Amino acid sequence: MTDLKLLALDSEDLAVVSAHLQDAVFKVGDIAWSPKDGQFAFAANRFVWEEAGGKRKGFERRRAALVFKRVLAVRSTGIDRKRRDEVLSLLSVVFEPKGEGPEGTIEITLSGAAEIVLDVECIEVQLADIGGAWETASKPRHPGA
Repeated sequence: MTDLKLLALDSEDLAVVSAHLQDAVFKVGDIAWSPKDGQFAFAANRFVWEEAGGKRKGFERRRAALVFKRVLAVRSTGIDRKRRDEVLSLLSVVFEPKGEGPEGTIEITLSGAAEIVLDVECIEVQLADIGGAWETASKPRHPGA
């Protein structure tokens, strides 16, 4: 498989990025926020859904970086930033517009009722695989799915 590289500039693009990141795991310590640069980012171990298909074993994870640009503010709930080794599991990334312009909020929903909310000028998000792949024995499952 070639490395994944995606750019999201609207909510439809962001839905594709979200699908590739569902069930990605990352540590609190992997999160970086630069107010000066207006950039929020984290590195995660994403589950490779695009190759999981009907497989019953031999699944894969890859190290990936997710970068949000044009970020004005960041808030979170359910995350203790002092617990840098705490593992978070990503469920979805969704854009909520504010009025009719390009500004709004990007909601990063995590398991355990945790959430990161980014106030953005517009959607400008990059997702890229940054490391090799490794095998994982199990495929994430969701009750009722």
